Amino acid sequence: MLENFLTVGQQVVILFILIGIGFVLEKTKLVGEKCISGITNIVLYFVTPCVIIQSFQREFNADMLVGLGQTGLIAIFSHILCILTAKIFIREKAVAKNKVYRFAIVFSNCGYMSLPLMQAVLGSEGVFYGAAYIAVFNLVLWTYGLLLMSGDKSQISVKKVVTNPGIMGVFVGLFFFLCSITLPELIAQPVSYMASLNTPLPMIVIGFYLARADLKEVWKEKYVYVTLFLRLIFTPLIALACMYFAGIRGVVFVACTISASAPAAAATTMFASKFGGDKELSGSVVAVTTLCSILTMPLLVAVAQLIGA
Repeated sequence: MLENFLTVGQQVVILFILIGIGFVLEKTKLVGEKCISGITNIVLYFVTPCVIIQSFQREFNADMLVGLGQTGLIAIFSHILCILTAKIFIREKAVAKNKVYRFAIVFSNCGYMSLPLMQAVLGSEGVFYGAAYIAVFNLVLWTYGLLLMSGDKSQISVKKVVTNPGIMGVFVGLFFFLCSITLPELIAQPVSYMASLNTPLPMIVIGFYLARADLKEVWKEKYVYVTLFLRLIFTPLIALACMYFAGIRGVVFVACTISASAPAAAATTMFASKFGGDKELSGSVVAVTTLCSILTMPLLVAVAQLIGA
């Protein structure tokens, strides 16, 4: 147990060192909002799809296809669990704040934070299953998440869901996997180069916004503590227990635990800014859940490795 905790903890600390670089870049004003916004777009539209496509570059395997389906079902269950939990426990009277707290509980940073950790702990097979979790995340994000933050059903668009880079990456990668198509070296190498940016760039973005968060004021908010507990401990533990008793084991078990135990999604701030949530609070909530996850993620993932082998 201690060995598993230290192994995962070391990987999380490495990620936080990269986050520290983003923190320093903002504090020293070496980069600004425009630069970080550009980096975010690079990660969203190029890096993440390349990571997913690269993880699907393997010979077709029926067992892995079953595992992919299991991951998708677990991701659906996990999001439903979080939606119900948020509705039951978050009763903030201020509508703009209420949206942020509920959104932060429902949506984990299963892309920016989880994929690098899966790559470090589980290798490409972990990322392979993580891609299915991200696909469900994006489907829920651009439907329920959009409705939650905007309160406007007309904002939901099939086009936005289908053309999302994460979803498209899964579709392309899955097609290659099912047909056992291997990319030619001329294409595979650039994809590999772009995929290698998935660890440093997202961490720098998180560090940049962490540096801008008002970490003194946020602790005065009662529901911040509730959100921390539900996002980082309660819902991941429930998901872990349900997977265990359902007989899920191995890489799928650990990969899904990593995704479920991640801090609040960076999309919390982006959606709050665009659709009427409390932007300042959202940045702080993402920051504090990210900081606290340095303790909770290694513990939960170590437990998953211990009991799910």
